[in-house]
Amino acid sequence: MKKIILLILFISSFAQAQFSINGTLTHGLDTDWVVLYRIEGSKQKFVQNTTMTKDTLFIEGKMQTIGTFNFELPATAQASSYRISYRTRETSFVDFIFNKENVSFTFHPDYPEQSILFSESKENTTYKNYLKDIFAQQQKLDSLQVTAIRNPKLDLKKSYKAALLKINSAQQAYLESTQKLYIYPFVKASFRVNPPELKTNVKEYMSAILDTFFEPIDFSNQALVNSSFLLDRVTDYIFYLNYSEDATTQQILYKSAVETVFTKIENAIFKKNVIEFLIEKFEENNNLRMIDFLFENYYDALPTSLQNAKFKSEKVKLLATAIGRIAPDFSWKEHGKDFQLSNLNDAKNYVLVFWSTECSHCLKEIPELHAFLQDKKNLKVIAFAMETTDLAWSSMKASLPNWHHVLGLNKWRNTVARSYNINATPNYFILDADKRIIAKPIPLEELKYLMEKL
Repeated sequence: MKKIILLILFISSFAQAQFSINGTLTHGLDTDWVVLYRIEGSKQKFVQNTTMTKDTLFIEGKMQTIGTFNFELPATAQASSYRISYRTRETSFVDFIFNKENVSFTFHPDYPEQSILFSESKENTTYKNYLKDIFAQQQKLDSLQVTAIRNPKLDLKKSYKAALLKINSAQQAYLESTQKLYIYPFVKASFRVNPPELKTNVKEYMSAILDTFFEPIDFSNQALVNSSFLLDRVTDYIFYLNYSEDATTQQILYKSAVETVFTKIENAIFKKNVIEFLIEKFEENNNLRMIDFLFENYYDALPTSLQNAKFKSEKVKLLATAIGRIAPDFSWKEHGKDFQLSNLNDAKNYVLVFWSTECSHCLKEIPELHAFLQDKKNLKVIAFAMETTDLAWSSMKASLPNWHHVLGLNKWRNTVARSYNINATPNYFILDADKRIIAKPIPLEELKYLMEKL
């Protein structure tokens, strides 16, 4: 009997050691797949997955589909920021903090950050309430500042001082009440350092914000590192606060902002993650100069053991043929003469096409392209044939006169084709006279359209 009681107590204590993560989507989704990740720096680590249960409810006079899901975490689960991903065709997620407590929340799947409401979790409800309270008071302070800039004759100093005192007092109260909670560094880092006095113009105001933007943030705090918080702040600082409509000025601001960010980060691993994150952000904007800047000044300066050779190789290969780059050079023989892409000077523009006689689409498109370009006197085609043998190519190239023809044996393993990251044919590149890539049309119709514009 005694053993049975002990067993029951053991099972009971084990059950109580589990923590539940319960989520409700206020609108249904096409997918029922939900994945739980733990955030580690700029990466996310898979924890577990589950399926969503869907139900139809009568809400506010309408039938509405909702989705619910549940995860069980053991007592050993690490306190950290976690992420729920709930769409398979596009990136959709919601973040929350877990610190040895049950967490329950609802959110709209189309705008999760704005709609999330926590019904269980002291950490998350407290932080959510903090952000709401501080945001409202910050808005009032900003409104006074904007009004003072627009109407400098108005005397708003006393109102500003009162609002500043109120928001500073609220911040201090939250810091004291959350000192033993996991969210404490988030509360400390989320607060904006406001100028002690009203600023009289936009330049002074923006300068004050930029100068103090990172002041409350501890980049070495592990709770902040293992969340999306720091990357969000870095993104805001580089891409939104340091903004200019002038392209040249913008590049200068980007470099200055990046340099400021990396003076704040000492942890080499996190620095590496931030560099990779920024490279991918600038890749989205096709900002090759900033990508080069990041590689040359920061990534290559990391210890070799930290550098991700695969990441660098993939980016270098991908960016080598990005729009704006000089096309990777290569040589070939034609009619007994040596030719080199970089030395061609027989046209104003060039079309470099990777094709193959073993590609059915190519057999249709290449003759069509040849016919279309017959009257384009200032344009020349370099037709790079990716072949296993030269038999079919030798025959077909005779039907495509006035082109430069290049034979690339070994097909997909051909070194030139690989330097252009070719994984499908036909593949088109439009080059200017300097062999700079100015477009990479995919369908033939797009190529034709661009050719008419040249």
